[in-house]
Parts: sequence; structure tokens; C-alpha cells
Amino acid sequence: MPGAVDYDRKGGTALWFLDNARKNNALDPGMIDALDRLAADVERDRTIRAVVLAGKGERAFCAGADIAAWGVLDPVDFMRSWIASGHRVFDRLAALPVPVLGALRGFVFGGGLELAAVCDIRISSADTVFGLPEATIGVTPGWSGAQRVARLMPQGLLREMALTGGRLKAERLWGVGFVNEIVESPVDRCLEIADRVAELGPRAVTATKLVLNAACGESREQAIDQLAGALVAATADKAEGVRSFLEKRKPRFSGA
Repeated sequence: MPGAVDYDRKGGTALWFLDNARKNNALDPGMIDALDRLAADVERDRTIRAVVLAGKGERAFCAGADIAAWGVLDPVDFMRSWIASGHRVFDRLAALPVPVLGALRGFVFGGGLELAAVCDIRISSADTVFGLPEATIGVTPGWSGAQRVARLMPQGLLREMALTGGRLKAERLWGVGFVNEIVESPVDRCLEIADRVAELGPRAVTATKLVLNAACGESREQAIDQLAGALVAATADKAEGVRSFLEKRKPRFSGA
């Protein structure tokens, strides 16, 4: 039975739950597609002010990519389809116009750690365990485990996971800032933070996230273009430019 991504809504907060309990919420192609569709919903719906991303059940946030799904692929499909689709969707999630809050519990391995890395804030339970175990099965991290994650934690800890198959407890990653808080109920705490976000100016939050993304190299080109586009879209010159084009005349720009 394939996995799913369950959706719920609490006020201005979208809740997404990875649901593949038989496989510790491992990601299969249908779940990647579902995350892509949900991201598109957030991009279109201005009433959504934050996203909370969690795993169904107590055992795992996400134990990685479903080996049964990618293990049968030939090298070309593995590269062009599986790895490329994950990158595209994870990049889209990282660039969402609202904060993404990760509620982490249990296993956060491989693709699950890479998915946690797209979150703006990560709230963990004390029993959460992190790892990049790809080398233990003869492959490498495929969804920015060696790039995006490297921007968020010290190289020593990243290499401990990626080069030895080591597992790190939440407390170690809290100590270096990858985990923001360790709490008993990560989902409840994420909802509290989302409520606080909802009290802020939504356009200011979006603009601030774009600036932060550009500063740290996350979707930098997209962030810069979006900020520039938003700036000029609010001008009288933009309105005059569109009118003049539709009216087939020379524009009369005022600098306003």
C-alpha cells in the first residue's frame, strides 16, 4: 500500500502529515507528488500563514526514501527521475512564501533529514534520532544532504553521520542550532509558533523569508527576483507600462 501525505487546516495553518507508517513514513513517489501539490496550494492561497510538517505516529518523522521505490530503478531513471524530482520538490518547499515548521519525532534519516532541512524552524522531541545512512546501503545522499544540510550544521557532525552511518540524538543537534527546541509535543509547539506567525504582517514575513533565503544561499536567484518583482509590481510605472502595452501606445513613466 503506497504512502500518503494527509492534510488538515487549523485557522491559517496548514498541517501536513507524512503517512506511510508501515515503513516509518519513508517517502515514495506518490508522497513526493503530494508534497508538490500541497506546496502549490500554499503558493496560491494567501490565507495560509504557516505550514506544520510532521510524521504520522510516534515512531518516525521520516525514515528516508522508500528503498522499494527507488531500489528497482536503473541508473538513468534513478538520476533523472527519482533524484531530480526530490530536488525539485524540496527546493519548492524551501522557497514557500510562509514559514515551514518541522515537528520532528523518532527517526529522521536520509531523505527525512533532508526534508527536515527545508523547514525554517525545527522542533524536536527528546527521543528523535538523526542520520544520513545512505553509505550503509551503498548509495549517497540524493536530496541535498551534502549541500542544504551542510549550511545548517557543523561539518564535523554532518560527516559523522554521512561518512560513518552514525546517528545523532536531538540534544546534540539542538546544541548546534539545527534543532530550535526540544519539547514533549513537537506538533503542539509548532502550532503555537504558527499562531504567533499569524499575528504578524504576512507580506513582511514573506519578504523577510526571501531575504533570509537569499542571504544563506537558499533559492537565492528566485528570492532576489521575487523581491525585485514585488518592488516594481507595486509602482504606478508598472501599471502604466501594462496599460500602454494593452492600449498600443508609448508609456508615460513618472517614476512613481
